[in-house]
Amino acid sequence: MEIINKNIDSGTPFDWGKTSLDYALFRDIYPKEFYQKIVDRHLCLTGQSVLDLGTGTGVLPGNMYSYGAKWTAADISDNQIEQARILSKGMDIHYYAVSTENLCFPDNSFDVITACQCFWYFNHEIVMPKLFQMLKRGGSILVLYMAWLPFEDKIAGASEDLVLKYNPCWSGAGERIHQIDIPACYIENFESVYHEEFTLSVPFTRESWNGRMKACRGIGASLAPKEISMWEQEHRMLLERIAPDEFYILHHGAITELKKCKD
Repeated sequence: MEIINKNIDSGTPFDWGKTSLDYALFRDIYPKEFYQKIVDRHLCLTGQSVLDLGTGTGVLPGNMYSYGAKWTAADISDNQIEQARILSKGMDIHYYAVSTENLCFPDNSFDVITACQCFWYFNHEIVMPKLFQMLKRGGSILVLYMAWLPFEDKIAGASEDLVLKYNPCWSGAGERIHQIDIPACYIENFESVYHEEFTLSVPFTRESWNGRMKACRGIGASLAPKEISMWEQEHRMLLERIAPDEFYILHHGAITELKKCKD
């Protein structure tokens, strides 16, 4: 499904469904430390019912399934959900191809609602009341984020510059360590009880880093096939020059927990 948001990429259309195959292959990159941050908050564990928003190919529920929570997951893209079901075959995860704005679950359905790498895409004036109603008393929204650091990591910076060469409107560039921005509409019904920002070194090969970059919004989700092919050819040549066969990319991670503070 094509998305147009004037606040993202200057309104350039993008569709995660266009890059679902690469997304499935190359976007499952969160290291163990990332998931441990969730466990340390005593969230997404046995006895809890969890809804994952913007699940993509189901990376979060698939990797946390062994911790025992009962998972439901939704994404706006049919293709993403199709890949999520393939990747989590044998797991009892309920997937729905629906936008977060159009979700409709009964009141008090979930102990935890997660939003990993997607929170800024939502229309929060519509979404916030829905999340409030779907959460049980004392339930939590857990907002998660991870991004490479182009100014600290030369390989990431060079790859990012190449994305901007082909897609100058891409607004995903120039990341620095920062706290997750929570829209003001959440203040009345939720209390921010925790936030943390941290760095992570994520391992890649030339092939997997090329795939990770190709599956980003600025390339695979928005460019035409010919442009993607041209970018990929140039990116592979770039990595041959500047990157060893195996390497680490410096990322920053961030986590914010919002707790439902009234009924």
